[in-house]
Amino acid sequence: MQFEKSRRIFVIFIFLLLGFVVFLSIVYFKIALPRKMPTLIINKTDVAVRGSIYTKDEYSLARSKKLYKLGFNPRSIDPNKKDLFVTLLEIYSDISREKILEALSQPRYKILSYSISPNVAASLKTLNAKLLAYDVFREYEDENGKPVQKMGLSIEVSGVDREYPYGDVLEPIVGYVKKQQSGELTIPQGVDGIEKSQDQILKAINNGVVSGKRDIGFNVVQNKSSLFQKRYDGFDVQLGIPLKLQQKLEEILDEAIREFASEEVIAGILNPKNGQIIAFATSNRFNPKNIKKQDYPSLKIRAIESFEPGSTIKPLVYALLLEKKLINPLSPIDLNNGHYRVGKYIIKDDSVVPKNPTIEDVLLRSSNVGMVKLSMLLSGKEFYDGLKSFGLAQITGVDLPYEKDGIIPSVREFSQESSAAKASVSYGYRVRVTFMQLLRAYGAFVNGGYLVTPHITQNFIAPDGTIYVPKLAPPKMAISSTTAQKMQDLLVKVVESGTGKAAKVEDIIIGGKTGTARVVDVSQGYGETYNGSFFGFAKDMQSTYVIGVVTFGSSGQHYYGSQTSAPVFKKIVELLLTQGYLKPISLERK
Repeated sequence: MQFEKSRRIFVIFIFLLLGFVVFLSIVYFKIALPRKMPTLIINKTDVAVRGSIYTKDEYSLARSKKLYKLGFNPRSIDPNKKDLFVTLLEIYSDISREKILEALSQPRYKILSYSISPNVAASLKTLNAKLLAYDVFREYEDENGKPVQKMGLSIEVSGVDREYPYGDVLEPIVGYVKKQQSGELTIPQGVDGIEKSQDQILKAINNGVVSGKRDIGFNVVQNKSSLFQKRYDGFDVQLGIPLKLQQKLEEILDEAIREFASEEVIAGILNPKNGQIIAFATSNRFNPKNIKKQDYPSLKIRAIESFEPGSTIKPLVYALLLEKKLINPLSPIDLNNGHYRVGKYIIKDDSVVPKNPTIEDVLLRSSNVGMVKLSMLLSGKEFYDGLKSFGLAQITGVDLPYEKDGIIPSVREFSQESSAAKASVSYGYRVRVTFMQLLRAYGAFVNGGYLVTPHITQNFIAPDGTIYVPKLAPPKMAISSTTAQKMQDLLVKVVESGTGKAAKVEDIIIGGKTGTARVVDVSQGYGETYNGSFFGFAKDMQSTYVIGVVTFGSSGQHYYGSQTSAPVFKKIVELLLTQGYLKPISLERK
């Protein structure tokens, strides 16, 4: 009897012990384990950004800013505090109440926006801390009955945006970008202009990483155990163009395009000693942040597209003749009363033929007949090599993408007995050049005969502030210094007493040459629109600048380069005077 009683007590004890073990197991697995944070250590990316583009005087033309995405888990919001959450989030984020309520109605995590600005993101992080303090967020059980830790607002970098604080200033030279996906981030990539040519310099180098224990808001707790890898942003690019000079130049061209019935007016100013472009502008600009369909024709940089130059090529051909000692400017020449036959074509002069013309008058009066006759003195190879020595039919190396090299006839074409190629090229047809090629070619007349590499960029600036100067191709000799000086003097005469009088500015030495060429239509031949141009230089006692102006697609009564581009050239020289880049010679001599 006693044994049976002991056995029953033992069985009851075993059942009680098993029940206690089961109870402890339930407590452990159902309560203790879920309360442990699923992830104690997290990694956060410190996103590096694209470098900025600055003017010479350090105004930002293009810069980057981070964009943030805002998300939250609707089921983490305490239902009793939903109105408080919606009201505060609407105020801090500027996202509509309707959109927030729509997100709250979803059963899963929701991204409200991918384009939160850095300032708003900072405010939202402050709000998140307040909401956590007010216990707006709560733990809840998922569909499987598993507790889910409460989660605050998620504010993470979604990508990098590109800003252009001055809108269309210096476009299309600055260029524009497109959005590119990199993992979960959207980053800008250069498409054209400096944004494209310096893309490898501007692009972000390496993202940073922060690793460590997290808080309830999923932020890394900064302490001794956290790890930090520094981010490296892209280099900044500083241009050699001052903002004020650029804006004033654009105002001049805006006024010109209103005055002329033209497609586009472009102008550039070059330092012929070092190749630095100190201003470049076009009348056809666009806002790179808001490119519209009507802007598409303006996206191309006209300065590196080729065109037939007309009479602006005559100084180059004339210089070759001087270099080869084939002409004496003071010798007489028969201009055939302004008419000359070459094969089946009749060459005509637009200007009145002087009574007793000299070879010098050929350039002063811009005589097509004279240039045709003089060009016959050059052999085919001399003509070809001479134009190449001036940099034609080859890129200049300017720091812009997609530069064209232009076209000149071959040695064989120049050497043909009819000499049609020589004749046409001598006054600017059957040859295609770029604005940039002519700008640096005219620089050779005032820098001792050298071709320099035109460039817009002045410096690269590393994230630590170190300044790097871009390496340029060394200057190449185009003509001797003696020939360069003779051409300089002759081009001054062109302005003083020849076809370039409209470019004259008192108390400044001005030299240059007009040009006018009919625009060819691929299907119909030469039409009734014209490109008028003026290339030359402006000097005082200390400084020299080469200036080019081209008015594309003019029609009507005023289309000659002397009527369109030469007056614009004059206004640009006057601008350089008022801005202090040039000084009146009479004042400098005192």
